Amino acid sequence: MPESAETALRRLLAIMAALRDPLTGCPWDRAQSFATIAPYTVEEAYEVADAIARGDRVALREELGDLLLQVVYHARLAEEAGDFDFAAIANTIADKLHRRHPHVFATATTQAADWEAHKQAERLARGQFGALAGVPRALPALSRAHHLSARAARVGFDWPDAAAVLDKLAEETAELRAELPGASPARLADELGDMLFVLANLARKLDLDPEACLHGASEKFIRRFTAVEQSLAAAGRTPTDASLAEMEDAWAMAKRGEA
Repeated sequence: MPESAETALRRLLAIMAALRDPLTGCPWDRAQSFATIAPYTVEEAYEVADAIARGDRVALREELGDLLLQVVYHARLAEEAGDFDFAAIANTIADKLHRRHPHVFATATTQAADWEAHKQAERLARGQFGALAGVPRALPALSRAHHLSARAARVGFDWPDAAAVLDKLAEETAELRAELPGASPARLADELGDMLFVLANLARKLDLDPEACLHGASEKFIRRFTAVEQSLAAAGRTPTDASLAEMEDAWAMAKRGEA
């Protein structure tokens, strides 16, 4: 009979407790903290997303396990500090899901409420005020810009359509161009940041994920530049000893090959 989820989870929690044992545990695991584990947590979340994008279910099972380990690790650290444990984490999210889905878990006297209204109430309970409160700083910058502008749009602070965002992008591009002669790095960073923020808004108005768009562009660049390298290698050349014109010709060929 297959092992139950509860049994498997208890085993994982016991393994983590053993790894963190102050006398017999693993020296590396005992030395870790919330801060040192956090980067691994972010990395594992990206690896889950990558497995999904590749359609690799075997890798997805493994990566989800790695991500679950991160939750178990943080839970163990919190339990050792006397703050909370894994059960508290599970119950917190279970309570939140129940609270945000009255249309699913409603009783005869329960009134349905808007999802965002529930989240706003939760943010206020945590002392977070304003439409932009609670958007994590640790999000990738484009995703955070997307979420921040979406929050502002919910209260009416938004461009009317994508065309208006393109007009704003043209304005920001002109401002950056005007700063180029002799501008300080700080000023250029400010203007470029404005352009990227507008681009994140443009993606939102087009119902696109800016991170996914940039990821796709990066993959396309890798594919085409690799084709450039292969084309040069066939002629006994490398990018280092080829001219820019030669590489651009090979790039154009690679681009035509994808059409």
